Amino acid sequence: MPQLLTEAEIQENAKVLSGWTVENSKLQTTRRFKDFIQAIEFVNKLVQPAESAGHHPDIEISYNKVKIILTTHDAGGLTQTDFDVARVISQIN
Repeated sequence: MPQLLTEAEIQENAKVLSGWTVENSKLQTTRRFKDFIQAIEFVNKLVQPAESAGHHPDIEISYNKVKIILTTHDAGGLTQTDFDVARVISQIN
C-alpha cells in the first residue's frame, strides 16, 4: 500500500500543480468545456492513464464541467500516486 504523505510533502507537491487544490485529504480540480460532448471526450481520455497507473479518480460531470478528485482510499488520504496521476491529467486537453 502506498505511504501517506506528510502535510509538508502535500504542500510541496501541490505547489507545482496549477489549477489543483487540496481539501479534506483530497486533490481536486474542475475543468470546463464548451459543451457536454467535449466534457465526455475529456473524461474518456482519462481512462488509459488511470488504468496504466492502477489509480482511478472520482469524477463528477455536470453538463460542461468535470470535477476530478484524487485520493488513495486504501491509505486513507493523499499519496505520491495521487500527485503523479494529477500531473498526467494536467497534460490532457
